[in-house]
Amino acid sequence: MFTDADAAVLYDLLNPWDPGHQPGDAYYNELITAADSVLDVGCGTGAMLAFARDHGHRGRLVGLDPDTAALDRARRHTGIEWVEGTAAGAAWTAEFELAIMTGHAFQSLISDDDLRASLAAVHTALRPGGRFAFETRHPQARAWEGWNRSDPADVVELTHPTGGPLRVWHEVDSVAGDLVTFHGTTARPDGTVLRTDHATLRFLDAAALDALLAEAGFEIDAHYGDWMRGPVTGASREIIVVARRP
Repeated sequence: MFTDADAAVLYDLLNPWDPGHQPGDAYYNELITAADSVLDVGCGTGAMLAFARDHGHRGRLVGLDPDTAALDRARRHTGIEWVEGTAAGAAWTAEFELAIMTGHAFQSLISDDDLRASLAAVHTALRPGGRFAFETRHPQARAWEGWNRSDPADVVELTHPTGGPLRVWHEVDSVAGDLVTFHGTTARPDGTVLRTDHATLRFLDAAALDALLAEAGFEIDAHYGDWMRGPVTGASREIIVVARRP
């Protein structure tokens, strides 16, 4: 059996946090370093906050995630508050200078009701002047078209510490409006399937994002189209947002 705990380890293998080599990681690490208190919404296995603590951050660091197995792995890192729960259920009031959602976690907020509740809770958790930073895949890039095992870039082969050699790929099940439903497969090199995980992501454009953020009481500080803080253009694959609680 390939357990939830095994999947959490696999996530770290597939997504190593490395600000020295990954521009997106460097971007967020810079924001965290400059903030005295940080809420990581959808923290997963906690690698981002653990890196910040290990590299000298002395302020308050809090990770929030609904995935029990991921949080169990995050709790290996001490000196950080790990909280099991959803963005919509966050109950802090004016406690953070910075809130962050990385790894395209924002796209897991599917319905308008969940988006509104989540944004309202993040807004409430921030101090006046606090910022909310996140990224979402720009729908114009149609990233989901590369999520299939016939695309060599989507098939990853690696060795898991307990699962041994593995092959991981994705396949799209449906595209309906701005919702893309897909599944990820973890298998042996011979094709024996160990685990299949299903997910739906929402792809919103900048205008829709701005409207939802404004409704929640945010002001937009910046939109970027790349990790070097370039503008959003017709070729951008990302919409990177910084919003502020007035």
